Amino acid sequence: MALRIGDEVPDFTAPTTEGEIRFHDWIGDSWAVLFSHPKDFTPVCTTELGYMAGLEAEFARRNTKIIGLSVDTVEDHQRWKEDISRTQGHPVGYPMIGDTDLEVAKLFDMLPAEESGEAGERTAVDNQTVRSVFVIGPDKKVKLTLTYPMSTGRNFDEVLRVIDSMQLTSQHQVATPVNWKPGDDVIILPAVSNEEAEKRYPDGWDTPIDYIRVVPQPD
Repeated sequence: MALRIGDEVPDFTAPTTEGEIRFHDWIGDSWAVLFSHPKDFTPVCTTELGYMAGLEAEFARRNTKIIGLSVDTVEDHQRWKEDISRTQGHPVGYPMIGDTDLEVAKLFDMLPAEESGEAGERTAVDNQTVRSVFVIGPDKKVKLTLTYPMSTGRNFDEVLRVIDSMQLTSQHQVATPVNWKPGDDVIILPAVSNEEAEKRYPDGWDTPIDYIRVVPQPD
């Protein structure tokens, strides 16, 4: 069954480049980003892993851990890390899951349950749907899912933007409008009455139409 927003993510134990992990324990009280790859030593994914390595401090500042996954061995991942660092300029410090038996890819519905075959015998095309991003909250529930084609590099700046939005809106009863960036105005949720909104925002709000109430981003 497909994982949807609000579903609890599967727990699993798996080898990684940083040692064996149990996924829920590894997440702990943090947010987490799991992003997957069809195959090691592939060009687009090499650029993505390097870019994420460069953003690791930005994710950490948001109490967000990063973990990669590829349907290859941990030993291959370790060799791939050397290529990533050399070509992209950022060493990979986050763990990368070795998913040679396809278990994690299947748990996250990135491959059909009946799929089989040894990782070394499978091509990137065989694994092309193992190219997703899952943002997971401290409650271990899915907050965002994205799946990309192999030919298109992912926009991880957008993932940061969405995490900023979700962390803001989880603390305040607001939503963020189209193309919102940190510091931009936000929208008061419809569930908040005008009376309650007046207490929260005594300076009032802009109302371009009766169901849109715009206020500065709360601190």
